[in-house]
Amino acid sequence: FIKKFEDETNLRCHLLIDHSRSMGYGSGGYTKSQYAGTLAATLAYFLFTQGDAVGLATFDDQIREYMPPRNRPSYLRRLMLALEAQPRGKATDLGAPLQRIAQMLTKRGMIVLISDLLTSIERLERDLGYLRVGGHDIVLFHILDPAELNFEFEAPALFEDVESGRDMYVDPSAAQKGYRQLLGTHLDSAKSICRRLGIDYHLFAADRPFDAALLEFLQHRMQIRKQVRRVRKPGGGRAI
Repeated sequence: FIKKFEDETNLRCHLLIDHSRSMGYGSGGYTKSQYAGTLAATLAYFLFTQGDAVGLATFDDQIREYMPPRNRPSYLRRLMLALEAQPRGKATDLGAPLQRIAQMLTKRGMIVLISDLLTSIERLERDLGYLRVGGHDIVLFHILDPAELNFEFEAPALFEDVESGRDMYVDPSAAQKGYRQLLGTHLDSAKSICRRLGIDYHLFAADRPFDAALLEFLQHRMQIRKQVRRVRKPGGGRAI
């Protein structure tokens, strides 16, 4: 008879959280930063209970905090505290921090990137490509505020760019159509770039229930489990 067994390798997961100033915007109950932090904490807790090692990096135009992957209860508490930090950086610059992180991660694993991607779409493919060079499995949660997605403002108002501090007077009735077209182009480009790079892309409004994000992550996680599952024969038989 042939003896069979399953070998499921525990994951090493790195949570990369955008802490640029634009993540501090929120039109409702959550800012994007709070939503991203709560989402990351939910994923971290789930991964810890599965025996996976979880690490964290927060960044704006540079890496602000880095915690290598570990799986210890005390480490989870430290990670949760780090996720409570408020965004303080100005610009969203994925290039420098992602390039640095790619250099630091010498072992393959899963990377969960949570960002509003309010950066140059022309550089996005290059920036995300830094992570793909290492052969990592990447999940991207693209977080935007409902007001950013729908732009349902009515009265003319003075809008402030939270990253540059520049003020701009906007009449929503005149700007809405152009804004939605530009946003649609930006989102389509982000999805296309992720598809070309083999990145699992999810767009979320910051008022969407966290269980929906967790469900999509679980489905992706199960795909990873299937990829690492092996059925072997003893004595060096070929893996199926």
